[in-house]
Amino acid sequence: MNTSTSVALIISTYNWPQALKQTLRSVANQTILPNEVLIADDGSDERTANLIQQFITNNPTLNIKHVWHEDDGFRLAAIRNKAIRMVQSDYIIQIDGDIIIDQNFIADHLSIQAIGYFVTGSRLLLGKKITKVLLESEKVNFASLRWKGKNFLNTLRIPFLMRLLQHTYKTKGKHLDYVKGCNMAFWKSDLYLVNGYDESFIGWGREDSDICIRLINAGVKKKFIKFCAVQYHLYHPLASRDQFEANDALIEQNKLQQISFCKHGLIQP
Repeated sequence: MNTSTSVALIISTYNWPQALKQTLRSVANQTILPNEVLIADDGSDERTANLIQQFITNNPTLNIKHVWHEDDGFRLAAIRNKAIRMVQSDYIIQIDGDIIIDQNFIADHLSIQAIGYFVTGSRLLLGKKITKVLLESEKVNFASLRWKGKNFLNTLRIPFLMRLLQHTYKTKGKHLDYVKGCNMAFWKSDLYLVNGYDESFIGWGREDSDICIRLINAGVKKKFIKFCAVQYHLYHPLASRDQFEANDALIEQNKLQQISFCKHGLIQP
């Protein structure tokens, strides 16, 4: 494991401070702490800002930065880009603010990182009842969560299987653009190579698959971190899918034209 790599953790969030609180608690519990934590806030109100400030005060060992823009609808691509611009580390791990990560999450990602690759992983979907309990808990037994979701295999941490499957599991064919934006990692230089997230994607969906496709078009290969980097996704109602078809059409265009560098990304025209 190359622990000398400087690593930033980007956490996207929007108006759910109760969930973000548990996410940050799991970050503070890591066996290897990130060099910096950037909270990419898509326009939350002061409740989230207050929570972040309180967490900064109580956790001085975490280098936390609150990256915010005004609430103008679902603009995940734009706020992630804003956070990426502020990153000082070489490597970026990305999760969401409704995710609880296993204590080895950062360490596992560092163990698989390699020049010329980006990484994506899995998650366990938690149910409504256990999510309610977690949001009301002051102390979470993270080890017990593995029994609380349906996709149990996503909770298993077996490093030798991860190493065996990293180049073959969901990295080719129909799964080539399969990613989970709540569990991804990139070299910062590779993100600038493709100009980061395409801010043409507004509303829920497909911005993560798009950056996956453009990275691959640029020659960056995909790895899958299966049976490591375990994370638990808190239950919430589904976001509106109104923009899904339009976003999907943008992806098909990028596939056909082999586009790697987006126009409206980290570097604006």
